[in-house]
Amino acid sequence: MDKLAALPIDWANVNWPYVCSLVALVFVCTFFGSALSLGRTILCCVLTALLFATAFIYWTYYPHDLPLPTLATPQKNAPSATAQPPWLMRDPTADSPSKRY
Repeated sequence: MDKLAALPIDWANVNWPYVCSLVALVFVCTFFGSALSLGRTILCCVLTALLFATAFIYWTYYPHDLPLPTLATPQKNAPSATAQPPWLMRDPTADSPSKRY
């Protein structure tokens, strides 16, 4: 029990409803994956992974308006993939028709 207390995790800030919901989701997916695989281990793993991915995407991204617990993390502003360094950017007025003549 001393090793558990020494972990650098703030147990008071863990979102327990979210953790318990995901554990229940994995349990249900594993149950159905093992039932559908009929005792084949690799098939069970593949089916469970696919079922969990489908359920998790539905849970997280589908707008079902149910009061489900979610992991509240702020979105980070990632740099745009099309952003160019300033020295590669072109002047938009350089190719204008009024400048040519």
